[in-house]
Amino acid sequence: MKVLFITPPMGSWATHGDHKAPNQYYAQVAAYLRLKKVAEVEVLDAKALDLTYEQMLEEAAQINPNLIVFGDLLHSTGGLSVIWHFNESARKIKKVLPETKILMGGLWYSAFCKESLDQNPAIDFIAMGEGEMTIKELVESLSAGETDFSSIPGLVSRREDGSIVMGPHRDLIMDIDSLPMPAYDLFPMDKYVGHTYWKPFAELLTSRGCPGACTFCYQWSLYDERNSTQDYISWRGKSYIKICDEFDLLEKEYGVRVVVIQDDAFNVNKENVKKFCEEKIKRGNKIKWVCLGRADDWLAHKDILPLMYDSGLFMGLVGIEVESDEQLAKQGKGVTLQQIKDTVQSLRVANIASVGTVLIGLEDDDEATIKKRFEVANDIDPDIMALDYVTPVPGAPLWRKALENGWFDPADINLRDWDFHHPVIPSKYLSIDDIGRLGSWCMREFYSRPERIHRIMESDYDLLVKLCVKDFMSNLARFEKSSSGSESYV
Repeated sequence: MKVLFITPPMGSWATHGDHKAPNQYYAQVAAYLRLKKVAEVEVLDAKALDLTYEQMLEEAAQINPNLIVFGDLLHSTGGLSVIWHFNESARKIKKVLPETKILMGGLWYSAFCKESLDQNPAIDFIAMGEGEMTIKELVESLSAGETDFSSIPGLVSRREDGSIVMGPHRDLIMDIDSLPMPAYDLFPMDKYVGHTYWKPFAELLTSRGCPGACTFCYQWSLYDERNSTQDYISWRGKSYIKICDEFDLLEKEYGVRVVVIQDDAFNVNKENVKKFCEEKIKRGNKIKWVCLGRADDWLAHKDILPLMYDSGLFMGLVGIEVESDEQLAKQGKGVTLQQIKDTVQSLRVANIASVGTVLIGLEDDDEATIKKRFEVANDIDPDIMALDYVTPVPGAPLWRKALENGWFDPADINLRDWDFHHPVIPSKYLSIDDIGRLGSWCMREFYSRPERIHRIMESDYDLLVKLCVKDFMSNLARFEKSSSGSESYV
């Protein structure tokens, strides 16, 4: 049995310049299949290898796998635009390899499984939620020549009569330390780069789930809709030893120098973070790193920020999102603006740069509200502002609300534009074009403040911070083109 994981030819977010990283879904599932000795596994990263679609098809045909897997766990690859590429790739591959089975998993597909199979006949299976055990059991069934897959937990499949069936709910993997090391040896590790200038580069996932439940979060779409809330908030993290082992592998085997830990809430377990930093320093690991976290958790870590800096942390991300504590509560954030502002200041004191995310296009947004939101973000003063447009994801409360308001037709979505850098739904008071215009204004205003840019460039921040700021500023015109709907970069 031969299983091939494919990343299609595609770009990156408008603000990220040249940005490529190993697909964590593939790295973990492939490692699990190999550990269980159920299949030969290969990865074809057409994005990293700069292949065209035609070249990707030629390579896939040469490998001639029994099963091809598409999927992603991270919004940072390009929002939901990656789903468009996966769907198109499946259609093209099915024409070249009609006998090869195609499975989709992770982002979007887990919570939009039946609809995805209905809309795309080239897709044979969908793995809901965590894919390791589900895909392993599917591979075993295919190898045995079975044709009825309805009893496999977490799997959505077609019966011989064409009807779609969902297998039983798949329980979460509670001990993710039990999973093997991601199979980085399958990837062209020398090809990865972050923000045009960070290289050699990798993105990591060291935990699953998030203790929050923000109404707009992309994580909703990663889980089986039948138990999405419970699965979503079940945060499970790797031990500090396991994380350090992965850092050592990346540094010693592949020469990686910069890592972004893409967990939505890396810093939930303070003691584990502290031990990770101490162990990383003890081992002499020199990788510089970035992580994401909630404001309340950042402040709980205030006393160990110097230790985190000494271990290589040079940038931290925190969500600002909206303009008031009332709105933060409405969106399920569970933090206050003062906590967010204190987080940015605490990071700065520790010589760690900050990224603040801002969200526009919420249901009640009008021009005055968005401009107030910008002023609040400007006052909080992160070193980098990353602006996203409200984009509903299946399974999220925001998705249900947008459907109720009739803001889009789920059967007629141009996912190519659903990259979080194109506004795709209106608010009560603003058109999609208005939201895009105001988003461009916010980004231009933020990065046109000379005192901010001077402060950053003259600071003692790591050079990697300054290069990241340079990348954002160099790509403002691209962001504006995405915002106006005139260009897609993913």
